[in-house]
Amino acid sequence: MTRISEAGSAHPPTVLTVNLGRLKPVDYTDAPSGGTGIDKRPADGPVRVVAPGPKGEGGSGLVGDTVSDTRHHGGNDQAVYAYAREDLDAWERELGRELPNGVFGENLTTRGLEVTGARIGERWRIGPDLLLEVASARIPCRTFAAWLGEERWVKRFTRAAVPGAYLRVLEPGEIRAGDRIEIVRRPDHEVTVGFSFRAATTERALLPRVLAAGEALHPELRESALSYSGTLSVALEN
Repeated sequence: MTRISEAGSAHPPTVLTVNLGRLKPVDYTDAPSGGTGIDKRPADGPVRVVAPGPKGEGGSGLVGDTVSDTRHHGGNDQAVYAYAREDLDAWERELGRELPNGVFGENLTTRGLEVTGARIGERWRIGPDLLLEVASARIPCRTFAAWLGEERWVKRFTRAAVPGAYLRVLEPGEIRAGDRIEIVRRPDHEVTVGFSFRAATTERALLPRVLAAGEALHPELRESALSYSGTLSVALEN
């Protein structure tokens, strides 16, 4: 899948749409709610964004958005999901179908920003008040696959390694379509969203290196990396 890099974009980093989803009953989920909020549509007007609370208790960071299964989704480390319009365009060409903003379940559809190339701990200022921090990659699940209806979708999405980014809310605020995205902090480590995704899925030998992201690393990925590193150390000692 061919992507357009941030450096090659003619557009300044911008929020194209802010997307919200409502609970929709489906037969392909085991969520206690019996439904999914993955079908997100562009919102009219501004949307308030706040830290939703710990995983398992808090849902989406966007007021009015639905997270149907808080066992696996939502919470402070997955408060906002962003995906680049350039990457949706590349998937459109590959799949031969239209993919409207929000169809991947993303809250923010961006333009002019290589979202998967963002570094863990990178901070984005959107509008006058909102400050977000890049936390982790999106890992595809069976709900995503069933919703999109593409054959072997989880494997295809994983192989492409263009997952988009989950973000934390450091400072709450309102956002709307057309807001500029300013990168106000960019760590100097190598751990991008794409790197962390590959480490968590197809290239687990990279796991020890994700620890360079420090405290910004998602706690679950940190635990996996520490566990893998410990196992590797024991193997080397023996």
